Parts: sequence; C-alpha cells; structure tokens
Amino acid sequence: QVQLVESGGGWVQAGGSLRLSCAASGLTFSVYSMGWFRQAPGKEREFVAAIAWSGGTPYYADSVKGRFTISRDNVKNTVYLQMNSLKSEDTAVYYCAAERYLRGNYDNQGSYTYWGQGTQVTVSS
Repeated sequence: QVQLVESGGGWVQAGGSLRLSCAASGLTFSVYSMGWFRQAPGKEREFVAAIAWSGGTPYYADSVKGRFTISRDNVKNTVYLQMNSLKSEDTAVYYCAAERYLRGNYDNQGSYTYWGQGTQVTVSS
C-alpha cells in the first residue's frame, strides 16, 4: 500500500523557516512525481510546489516563489519543502501528493493519486 507521511510542521514566527518532509513507502519512489499543496481554514486547497520524477526545474506557485524550495532524495524516498521568510499567509495544513510518471499539470490536484494526511504549519505575525 502506498503511504505518504508528512512531518516537520509546527509554530514559527513570521520571517522564520521550517522544513517539511514527506516520507513515501509502498511505491517505487524514483518514478513518482511529487507535489506539495496547502489548505488554509475556509479556503480551497492550493498548489505550492512540485518536482518531476525525472528531475528538472521544479515548479512553484507565485505566492511562494523565491521563498520555498522543493527537493527530493531518491535514496531516502523523501521529498522536502524548505520554507524560508515565512508569512502569516503561509499558515495552512500542508499536504504531500504523488503521481507515477506525471509530466505536466503539476498544479492540478486531480493529477495526483496519492495524498498524505497533512501537517499543520502556523506562522505568527
């Protein structure tokens, strides 16, 4: 069974940093494209960042570009989201998602088959 487990969320002051991790199991990690999404209270889930199974240039939402960095470690079967210069607007539950051989439409929730349970990130201003 495919399982995605996020970790690293918590409370942080505005301007601070956090690094989220998503550990994958039950799949051949190296052939799965990985994405990060987030959902704030009362709002729709939105795209944050993605990285393809084949590597290449990662994709970012405009709201996080220049502040967040997505990366993956195929040995550890883990995808990371380094979040710097955090703002109160970044407060949300962050979800990890995976799709086998996904190429394109990385910002579409419907592109991903597997999802983690989410981890809470709260940024105080």
